[in-house]
Amino acid sequence: MDFKTGDEVEVCSNDEGFRGAWYEAKIIRSMPRLNRYTVAYDSIVEETDASRNLRETVDAAYVRPRPIFARDGIFAIQQQVDAFYNDGWWEGVVSGLLGSVRRAKYSVSFPSTGDVMEFLPSELRPHLDWVNGEWVDPQTQVSSFAGVCSTEDMSGKMFRKGTSVEVSSDVEGFHGAWFPATVIKSVRNKFLVEYRDLTTDDETEPLKESVDSLHIRPTPPGILAPGKFKYLEEVDAYYNDGWWVGVISKIIDDSKYIVYFRTWGQEIEFRYEDLRPHHDWISGRWFRASQVLELD
Repeated sequence: MDFKTGDEVEVCSNDEGFRGAWYEAKIIRSMPRLNRYTVAYDSIVEETDASRNLRETVDAAYVRPRPIFARDGIFAIQQQVDAFYNDGWWEGVVSGLLGSVRRAKYSVSFPSTGDVMEFLPSELRPHLDWVNGEWVDPQTQVSSFAGVCSTEDMSGKMFRKGTSVEVSSDVEGFHGAWFPATVIKSVRNKFLVEYRDLTTDDETEPLKESVDSLHIRPTPPGILAPGKFKYLEEVDAYYNDGWWVGVISKIIDDSKYIVYFRTWGQEIEFRYEDLRPHHDWISGRWFRASQVLELD
């Protein structure tokens, strides 16, 4: 992937003590013939002048775009994440939830060092791999149980206590939406979940509900569209505390879109951050929906 001056990127290093981390930077100069870039780091400063950001010339193989991901601040136990530490993003695994879901801290273990540390949700992000010019969620790429387990077996293995999930409902007025939640307890193919944004009637605490395996799924890959959505692209829009499938019917600009909902025959304006590509969960795997659809 070619970068131009001003592009925001991440840079890795093979130097001892820095190996495995990704550091945020901006492209200062592109040298395509040499396949190299000069970058200025966002958080690393020069040793001799702390007022100046460190600049360095690096091989193109050590540069990638910054990942685009859903920033909901909810992570599951055993989820692969990147944690921001010592000015860079380090790969780890969520090993514990401290406090309530809404006011959480997470303990993260780092397999490379054996260390366990605590982080705020704002200091974490889903771990994604940059493979052949695309962002890939490694956990969703290997989570196929089709032909191996029954639906009940699959659900029991995937949706353990602390797992971030989405829940659907057959109740009139909610059909078709998926609501973010966390598994509190699982017994066979029944799950007690706590919704992230839905509350009890008196609005004093998060709503808890028991659901079966037909109405629960993992959180979709945390990958947003690279830059903008296309006209007639199928998306999920966050509205009334849940994700509803719709189609981009008008592009206002790169940060605002009009989405058409067939279910209601209605168009609503959304910000870019409140949209995501639509995925379908089928036989234990995520499938990207067709990008361009007809409105009728």
